[in-house]
Amino acid sequence: MVEAAQKLAQRTFLFDMRALAWQHGTVINTVMFGAMAGSGTLPFSRAACEEAIRQSGKAVAASLKGFAAGYEHVTGGAAKAAAVPGALPPEPLNERVRTMPAPLHAIVQAGVEQVTDYQGARYANLYLDRVESVLTVERPWAGEFPVTREAARYLALWMSYEDVIRIADLKTRRDRIQRVRQEVGAREGEPLRLTEYLKPGLDEICSMLPTRPANWLRRKLAHKAHSLNVGLHMRTDTVGGFAMLCVLRSLRAWRPRTSRYAIEQALIERWLDAVRSALAASSQLAYELALCGNLVKGYGETSERDHRNLSAVLDGMHAGADASAIVRVRKAREAALADPEGRALAGVLGLKPPEPKVHPIRIVRRTPAR
Repeated sequence: MVEAAQKLAQRTFLFDMRALAWQHGTVINTVMFGAMAGSGTLPFSRAACEEAIRQSGKAVAASLKGFAAGYEHVTGGAAKAAAVPGALPPEPLNERVRTMPAPLHAIVQAGVEQVTDYQGARYANLYLDRVESVLTVERPWAGEFPVTREAARYLALWMSYEDVIRIADLKTRRDRIQRVRQEVGAREGEPLRLTEYLKPGLDEICSMLPTRPANWLRRKLAHKAHSLNVGLHMRTDTVGGFAMLCVLRSLRAWRPRTSRYAIEQALIERWLDAVRSALAASSQLAYELALCGNLVKGYGETSERDHRNLSAVLDGMHAGADASAIVRVRKAREAALADPEGRALAGVLGLKPPEPKVHPIRIVRRTPAR
């Protein structure tokens, strides 16, 4: 990303604006405003920009400090050295990762750390088993092992899919709470009121149940799916609210028994089978299929839609691995990413376009403020 910025931009100023904002007790926008003004891109003088901040009347003192920090960082030449925040020291390589080719060490080690944090050491071993199954087939192709690298990248992201348990886990971590306090400028010991905005629906509820009860509940309540999707405001600065998130977080051991887990793992195996099969004939086709792991994201309706798109791509593969098959998979992947609803993908694969999703419109009378 740094190389791309330096290559594509007329001038680059790279530095940790968030750290400067926290240092001066303000938000990142004020530092960014100062950097933009200091770069000479804006047709306004420094005095005019500072006067605009004063006239806003909002956190003027802190905003002026943040503006000055960004302005002086750019004009003082510190940013010309492209000072990018230093990376944390790398973790020692996993023993199984160490036996893999050197070009794969960084990405596979990162994947191991991701899935271990998500579900534990046993889950990390499953991740490594899957990566090694692709690597074993790709070895004859040698080179930089691009298929295994991309498969390992998207496999780690996919295996750590977002669900209610993961969200609760991330929201209750100490570093996250500390980050929120820093972002809002809360001082040491100063109380902070924190409200989480959650919107659980039928999909999220069913995803936490075993497969058979989940399927039964979906059939039973499918006609009420939209009415059950109600936004919740949860005060997590209170004992009760934070304890609720902790209870959800503690369900990590239950995750392998859920219907969502079964669905995700089944499609992961199908995707990897397609990659391995393609490797036996064409590394380029296998590479395009490995990149298709990027099609699955999110949760709820987004996840279901992405599953349909990936399944359509895999269903649409022709026998053989000629140039037309490679182009077809590439175009299908690009169409699915450009239009998640699946209409562009249907056009590429020659399928019937999906029916528009029906969403009821609710008109709610707003109560006048008193």
